[in-house]
Amino acid sequence: MVIVMRDERHERAMSSRIYTIRQLTKEFSVTARTLRFYEDEKLISPGRRGQTRLYSSRDRARIILILRGRRLGFSLAEIREVLDMYDGKDGELAQMTHARKKFEERIQILERQKLDIDQALRQLRDGIRDIDAALEGKPRTPWPLFFDQENIQAVPSRPFAAKP
Repeated sequence: MVIVMRDERHERAMSSRIYTIRQLTKEFSVTARTLRFYEDEKLISPGRRGQTRLYSSRDRARIILILRGRRLGFSLAEIREVLDMYDGKDGELAQMTHARKKFEERIQILERQKLDIDQALRQLRDGIRDIDAALEGKPRTPWPLFFDQENIQAVPSRPFAAKP
């Protein structure tokens, strides 16, 4: 069994590490314009040395959260709320409760999307199977019947709310 001891000097060095815009754009596969946009939106706040932007470990961590939030469909306003929660000492109870509610809402949306994606994948696979059968000379399923084969389950939907 190997026990890894964390060196305080190493931790301080990592937390004080500085990144250039080029390093972060390569690491996260985003454009410099994207990072400047997040800066304009006050989501990150790199330091400056002349005209050069210098990003801290904190900025890097925030970029990770921003990009993850965007991939999950959160608006920038919602991402800002989550980032603000992380900025608080221990996060205020109200902020954490609000963030939890937002996360639950996003889970429900993603679950509905997952059902739609699973259904679309089934239909596409069935379509490929029918096309392959037709190419082999077998009778094919008429298109209206093809779509009737899918057992469509009603998923409760909520009206789309305008994002701030």
